Amino acid sequence: MIEKTLYIVRHGQTDLNKQGIVQGRGRDTDLNNEGRRQANQFYEAYKNVPFDKIYISELKRTQQSIQQFIDLGLPYEKLAGLDELAWGIHEGQPATPETKAAFLQLMRDWLDGKLDEKFEGGESPNEVKARQLEALEVIMSHPEEKTVLICMHGRALRLLMCILTNQPLTQMDNFPHQNLVLYKVTYDGSQFEIVEANNAKHLKNS
Repeated sequence: MIEKTLYIVRHGQTDLNKQGIVQGRGRDTDLNNEGRRQANQFYEAYKNVPFDKIYISELKRTQQSIQQFIDLGLPYEKLAGLDELAWGIHEGQPATPETKAAFLQLMRDWLDGKLDEKFEGGESPNEVKARQLEALEVIMSHPEEKTVLICMHGRALRLLMCILTNQPLTQMDNFPHQNLVLYKVTYDGSQFEIVEANNAKHLKNS
């Protein structure tokens, strides 16, 4: 029987996060000073957890967020399935009343179950789910990896939590997050359970 504990974190802060600009899959941004500080706080809090493997997205902000664990010699693997949802033409663009209205409308569509809707050049929740299921298959295909660290992205994390808890993707907004928060999820061989949600205790000791 495969049993696993997944430590799933969102990447640390970037300048675009700070400015409230969506990065999505097409903006490969670096952590800013605050993001690096968050990464260090997470490392200090969890450096003694016996991780067997690290999985990150193909965007460098995820690797930068957990680089200190990699520096310990832990094996890591990049999975495109963990990349952020692509926001297409809106990535990297400053927020305007028009773009905010477009985002609100898209969110409403998603919550209404229109999960194939997307921005031009972007991805829909259903498309992200398809590649997340592939990534999950890789992660779960290694029974010897009991304790796993996964670093990914905000919107993608919400969708993954729906998948793990067998909830429709329309429930994605039930999973709040900020930069470098932790969702700890256990798998008992048959089902996943979220045992810690949106845990930011490690960020409190500034």
